[in-house]
Amino acid sequence: MSGQADNKPVLRQGGFTFKQFFVAHDRCAMKVGTDGILLGAWAPLPSAGRILDIGCGSGLIALMLAQRSDDNVRVDAVELDTDAGRQAAENIAASPWPERVTVYIDDIVKFAETGTERYSLIVSNPPYFAPGVACRSAPRAQARYTVALTHELLLNCARRLIMPDGMFCVVLPMQGVENFVRLAQQQGWFIRQRTDVTEYVSRPAHRVLLALSRQAGDCPERQLAIRDADRRYSAEFQALTKCFYLFM
Repeated sequence: MSGQADNKPVLRQGGFTFKQFFVAHDRCAMKVGTDGILLGAWAPLPSAGRILDIGCGSGLIALMLAQRSDDNVRVDAVELDTDAGRQAAENIAASPWPERVTVYIDDIVKFAETGTERYSLIVSNPPYFAPGVACRSAPRAQARYTVALTHELLLNCARRLIMPDGMFCVVLPMQGVENFVRLAQQQGWFIRQRTDVTEYVSRPAHRVLLALSRQAGDCPERQLAIRDADRRYSAEFQALTKCFYLFM
């Protein structure tokens, strides 16, 4: 009995413990959440080249992609907020992949204008909401609202930074997808993968995972329920995230 208790992983405070790494997020406006975990587990990986995480926050998605990808793949992570960027750098330094992930505390617009790297995969868990009810802090407002980084600006930055055959992946609320897709198509993007996510199998989708490319092609559309009819994690969600969640 005592031996079993001793083998239980220690859950640290101030963050989220995954199977291979810990993400501290107490100095980040937006905490570790299902949206980021879905995107980090779902985004199609390149076999080589570089990955870019725009608005990396705590570094969650960058770390997930480092875990999933081959050792020759490098990950760059850009974050505007200084506190979040510093915490992301600390999380990466404490992870198994400190040499493969680099954090830049910078404005992505400036980064896109001055950078010389081009990326095989770009990911972003972007701001969702137009300005409305005031947030309790400026960093949280920056992370939630499309003021500092509109979706049009985000798409333009990704267009500057993507390889010709690269993929740009985002997670969005269902109510924002139609407008995002319209803006993307106006800039010459093509939707290449789409997964509609619902919390329970019987409910309508509330999140959408999109993969965009500069090249036209087929666009498979899928559904993903996080929980099944018994309110347990569905087999599909477990298959997607079992390499990360501690108790799966």
